Amino acid sequence: MSTVDVRYFAGAAEAAGTSAERLGARTAGELRAAMVAAHGAELERVLGRCTLLADGVRLDDAATPLTPGGTVDVLPPFAGG
Repeated sequence: MSTVDVRYFAGAAEAAGTSAERLGARTAGELRAAMVAAHGAELERVLGRCTLLADGVRLDDAATPLTPGGTVDVLPPFAGG
């Protein structure tokens, strides 16, 4: 299985207990499942509100293939003003 680098930001990093890791996944859906398997229900709850970006492109479809060795950013909603 190919791996991708995952970078967690803000509340996602807090829920995962790390700011970065490498996980095995071929698709966006597999990656979400791997993140939840690694970090549990709290991260699953946070992921429901997060945007995933693979090398800067939003992952909206679970079937979207990931680039082996690529980077996926996990971005929760940010408050601003």
